[in-house]
Amino acid sequence: MTSRPEPAIPSTNGSRRDDIARGVVGRRRELDLVLAAVTAGRDILLEGPPGTSKSTLLRAITGQWGVPFLLVEGNAELTPARLVGHHNPARVLREDYSAENFVPGPLVEAMQRGGFLYIEELNRAPEDTLNVLLAAMAEREVAVPRVGTITGLPTFRVLASMNPFDDTGTARISDSVYDRWCRLAVGYQDEIEERAIVAVRTGCTDDGLIDDGVAITRATRGHPELRRGSSVRGAIDLVAIASELAVLGSYGTGDSVDRPRVVLDAALLALSARIGVDEASDVTPEQVITQIWEDHFFSRPGVRRRDPIG
Repeated sequence: MTSRPEPAIPSTNGSRRDDIARGVVGRRRELDLVLAAVTAGRDILLEGPPGTSKSTLLRAITGQWGVPFLLVEGNAELTPARLVGHHNPARVLREDYSAENFVPGPLVEAMQRGGFLYIEELNRAPEDTLNVLLAAMAEREVAVPRVGTITGLPTFRVLASMNPFDDTGTARISDSVYDRWCRLAVGYQDEIEERAIVAVRTGCTDDGLIDDGVAITRATRGHPELRRGSSVRGAIDLVAIASELAVLGSYGTGDSVDRPRVVLDAALLALSARIGVDEASDVTPEQVITQIWEDHFFSRPGVRRRDPIG
């Protein structure tokens, strides 16, 4: 393989950290921890629900460092061959196996380029694929048949994320896998940060609408009929959809727009696929969202409660 110049490992200081933080809303503690770990040459596992800025943190770091970010989705199809790479079949037939007709997979590419290999949903990947990762993490090398040994450049890191609340189609992570990573538990952002995220992602300047969207979305996470609530992505979509509905004319115009009804329809559209009803419950996602909406708009002191809808 052609040798490449080794990139320098950036130092961590307050100024560099602040530059990275500009690309992330909140998450200062988590950013410090991730930045310290990867700068120290460690691999890191981010464990938390979807929509909690896990990949955003890593992209912000690689963007400032100028190193590649290679994203791989963990699933049953992520075989060792897909991860490491393969020989081009057509060229093999013509030329036989050689280093020149090897097509690098994301692991080898990240090692050669000194990049971050980021595996989403690590616990959905097959066990034999995880074993390939462990070897690369332990030795910073991987042996490729008929090619030789690939050695990772200094900025090469193996990073991963997993959602501990979703066990459908997942495998148990062994102690030997956990032992290779520094693990950071990442929870939902606080309400102020989520409002800021929604404002940035939607460009909405209606603080009231943002407050409504975030409050309704956050309420799904503690609802007794749900086993899974929505991430801030639900609030982002809710606000974006409500902003468009308000100008269509079907809900009134100007000051006569039926704001609660706009928010309800936007919430039903944005959240119903993002929440999971408990198996023991007989309610529908739409019923849960409507209840949360009614509680938000019509259960405050001095406000007349509407008749239930749906």
